[in-house]
Amino acid sequence: MRVVSLAVNLPGPVAAARLRGLGASVTKVEPPSGDLLAWAAPAYYEDLARGQKITTLDLKQPEDRARLEGLLENADLLLTSSRSRALERLGVGWKELSVRHPRLSQGAIFRHPAPDDDVPGHDLTYQAGLGLLSPPDLPRTLLADLAGAERAVSAALALLLGRERGRSVGYAEVSLAESAADFAEPLRHGLTAPGGSLGGGLPEYNLYQTSKGWLSVAALEPHFWRKLLDELGLEDAGYEDLARAFRTRSAGEWEAWAAARDLPLAALREVSVIVER
Repeated sequence: MRVVSLAVNLPGPVAAARLRGLGASVTKVEPPSGDLLAWAAPAYYEDLARGQKITTLDLKQPEDRARLEGLLENADLLLTSSRSRALERLGVGWKELSVRHPRLSQGAIFRHPAPDDDVPGHDLTYQAGLGLLSPPDLPRTLLADLAGAERAVSAALALLLGRERGRSVGYAEVSLAESAADFAEPLRHGLTAPGGSLGGGLPEYNLYQTSKGWLSVAALEPHFWRKLLDELGLEDAGYEDLARAFRTRSAGEWEAWAAARDLPLAALREVSVIVER
C-alpha cells in the first residue's frame, strides 16, 4: 500500500504513522515552511515520521505540482488535511484527482463536516463545545485530533479494501469535530457525568487519596468488587469506607497489593514531559 500524505500538524501525521505501522509505504509532502509539529514537539514529530520519506514541495509552483503528480501516479491513497478550497486551488481536489489518477483513493481530514468544512477550529474549541473541559485546566490530550486520526485510518482501509474487492476507488471525509462528538457520547448519556456510574457515582469505580498519592479503583465487575471487599475484610462498603481503608498505605503499595491479587487498581502518575524548542 502506497500512501502520499499532504497532511501536517497532528491528525494527518498520526494517521500516516499508523498506516506505516500497518505496512504501508508513506511519502510525506511538506510545504517549504515545514510542519508546525516539528517546532511544537520535535521528538513527537520525529517519532511519527519514522520510516517515511519526507519531501518538501511548494505546490504553488508548477514544477513542484508536477513532482507531486509523479508521486500520485503509483500511489493507492492520498491523505490530506487542508480545507476544501485550498485543495481545489492546488489542483488536488477529489473531482480533479479522480480523473487524473483512476486508481487513487483519498482520505480528507476536515475540521467540521460539510457544508462547514471550511469553518476554522482546533482540538480545544471542539472539546469546549462538547463540555469536555474543566476550566482553567487545559486538556491533557488532544482527543479530537487523535480520534480523527484513527477514524482516518479506518476510512482509508475501508476504501482500499473496497477497491480490492472490485469496487471503484473512493473518497472519504473525516471530521475532527464529529470524531470528538462521538468520543463525548459517554458524557452526553450521563455515564461519565459527575455522579454518573463512571463519573464518581460508584465506590467501586473511583479515585481515592492514599497516605501518599492517589489511587484509581476500577473493580466494576461484581467478581472484582466482591474480591476487593473480601481482601479488605469488608462485608459491604461505600465511598467513605474505602477512603478510610486506602488512606492507610501509599498508592504504590496499594498497586503492588492489588497486582498480587489480580485486582484492577492503579496509582496515578505524572507523565514525564519532554519539552523541546
